[in-house]
Amino acid sequence: MASHKVFVVIAFAAIIFPALASAAKYIVGDETGWTNGFNYTTWASGKEFHVGDELVFNYPAGKHNVFKVNGTQFKNCEIPPLNEALTSGKDVIPLAKPGKKWYICGVAKHCAEGGQKLVINVLPGVGAPAPSPSWPAPPTSGSAKGTLASGLMAAALVAIAMVAVL
Repeated sequence: MASHKVFVVIAFAAIIFPALASAAKYIVGDETGWTNGFNYTTWASGKEFHVGDELVFNYPAGKHNVFKVNGTQFKNCEIPPLNEALTSGKDVIPLAKPGKKWYICGVAKHCAEGGQKLVINVLPGVGAPAPSPSWPAPPTSGSAKGTLASGLMAAALVAIAMVAVL
């Protein structure tokens, strides 16, 4: 009977845990946020963005904004109409489709002279989990540090609840 409970808990956690841990939330620029004079190419290098992940642009509202643009607009720092700007200072952008994504700041010359622009490549979402090492590696930067811990905590709470119920 006890082995049946353990099997049910492990099977349930194996199904739920990948869904909880697969999406990451990336704070653009980490602690620096979305600002002038920061190298966002370096920040994005080495990160794998997937469908289902989110970008969070943190900045003082009124000092910056975020525009999603195409490759030509990105290269030339062309500002779209102002009504297309994200301006909250805590803008969350879900990565819904694979492919290249371009973002710029449209305030003054922040893009052209301040380098306030970001390009990323979004990979397809994580499907059925592949065999993984015994323990996932921690994120390489602070940008997604809460995702794994939250997933582990949720899986542990579900497992404890299931044992208590059974």
